[in-house]
Amino acid sequence: MVDTAADRSPGREPILVSACLLGLPTRYDGASKRSQTVLDWLAHEGLTPVPVCPEQLAGLPTPREQTRFASGDGHTVIAGSGEVRTISGRIMNDPFLHGARATLQIARLTGCRRALLKERSPSCGVHRIHRENAIVDGSGVTAALLIAAGLAVLSEADLPAPD
Repeated sequence: MVDTAADRSPGREPILVSACLLGLPTRYDGASKRSQTVLDWLAHEGLTPVPVCPEQLAGLPTPREQTRFASGDGHTVIAGSGEVRTISGRIMNDPFLHGARATLQIARLTGCRRALLKERSPSCGVHRIHRENAIVDGSGVTAALLIAAGLAVLSEADLPAPD
């Protein structure tokens, strides 16, 4: 039998969380996007965060070149018609798909049925992403794959405002 985090934390549901939201310096620029709102919500809900950075799981370095969608979004990248590129023009579909699959594998191994991801990220964006120089409706590659696999996916923008 596989020992999972869910097995070791009775009564506490595991949830995938973008590592940058937890304060880990995993963003493309080596920074974090630590969110006290996220930390407070996780504590209030009694959830056990499972930190993930799909881009690091894909083997990309930190810091790394900024990446945006050139066309489509995560759903179209998965379908083979969208495109993620670095700002210098390198196509990044394969690493982003690899990171998304690794993230899904972690979700399955840890028993996560939900994910809380960083909005606007080319991997983790849930409702909004960067396409070229605009912020548009769409999902990142990892968010799209998790949604397709049946996980409930939300972003920090979906959380209730702090009291």
